[in-house]
Amino acid sequence: MGNSHRKHHNNTHNQGALPFKYGPSPPPQVPTSSTTPYPSHMDTFPFPYAHVDSNLRALASQAEGFGRFAIGGLHGSLYHVTTLADDGPGSLRDGCRKKEPLWIVFEVSGTIHLSSYLSVSSFKTIDGRGQRIKLTGKGLRLKECEHVIVCNLEFEGGRGPDVDGIQIKPKSQHIWIDRCSLRDYDDGLIDITRESTDITISRCHFAQHDKTMLIGADPSHVGDRCIRVTIHHCFFDGTRQRHPRVRFGKVHIYNNYTRNWGIYAVCASVESQIYSECNIYEAGQKKVAFKYLTEKATDKEVAISGCIRSHGDLFVYGTQAGLVAETESGGTGMFHPSEYYPTWTVAPPTDALKHHVQHCTGWQSVPRPADHLN
Repeated sequence: MGNSHRKHHNNTHNQGALPFKYGPSPPPQVPTSSTTPYPSHMDTFPFPYAHVDSNLRALASQAEGFGRFAIGGLHGSLYHVTTLADDGPGSLRDGCRKKEPLWIVFEVSGTIHLSSYLSVSSFKTIDGRGQRIKLTGKGLRLKECEHVIVCNLEFEGGRGPDVDGIQIKPKSQHIWIDRCSLRDYDDGLIDITRESTDITISRCHFAQHDKTMLIGADPSHVGDRCIRVTIHHCFFDGTRQRHPRVRFGKVHIYNNYTRNWGIYAVCASVESQIYSECNIYEAGQKKVAFKYLTEKATDKEVAISGCIRSHGDLFVYGTQAGLVAETESGGTGMFHPSEYYPTWTVAPPTDALKHHVQHCTGWQSVPRPADHLN
């Protein structure tokens, strides 16, 4: 991206607040470096992953957050997609079904119309850099797989009942979805359910959609208590709801820009724990950002909602947070991200962050880096 990449320890007990460029008053204790303030100039803004386009496989193990161990097809050979056909030799589907690790790249640009879900097996990287690939008709299914990276693709126009852009279930782990554009599916854009965990969604652009991202299947799937997801530097651009909606899981969301939702921005339901940090929430007609829904887990006697902790978030243009005290929400407590990973790239929610998230998310016209391993 041409921006500096700086990770900061996030210790909320000893950091002070920085001035904000807009908003009624600065939120307390915005995390920053203990020695260097965040720059406001665009060229030096601390947007993550600037280094990953220097080498084809530099993506491996570079995700921030819960998906940080995802290596994709790091140790596999290159698989070259040479056709836009739905199946057959040289197709994306053919590469994704192979059992060995593969780093999948594209030699063509265009639209791949999927007649059925495209199942992705373990240890795969689907790397769209250097071409412009759009998936339509159906979406990706990550079922009982691990170590998958999906980068720089477009998803649009998925049709049919229960058709998601990217469906992660069941029992999948170590997944990183990065720099993808997703819009206009009949169900969700990304669904993470059925004991799938250790997942990062980053630098994605979501638009023209209703039920954007579901985390946790329903109150009967109590195994979803294991779910852990990080969502950062994403642009939720006028999508109606679920940015995300969470059941049971632990979710860290930071430096996202969510605007003009139709129902709510973020929803906490049964036993969920959502740590919302330095995001920008910009309401349209619906002013309340956070929503709580009460449900009863099948192994419990009492229905409860979840917890949301807002740290350094910015609510603009009349946006109301809608926060409920954690002691009153009936939730089961709140995690802190530093219990699981020591560093992540986070900046105050200023107009510089807003500009970057608007322009540097989703599919990007970037060249495919050289593969220095081959």
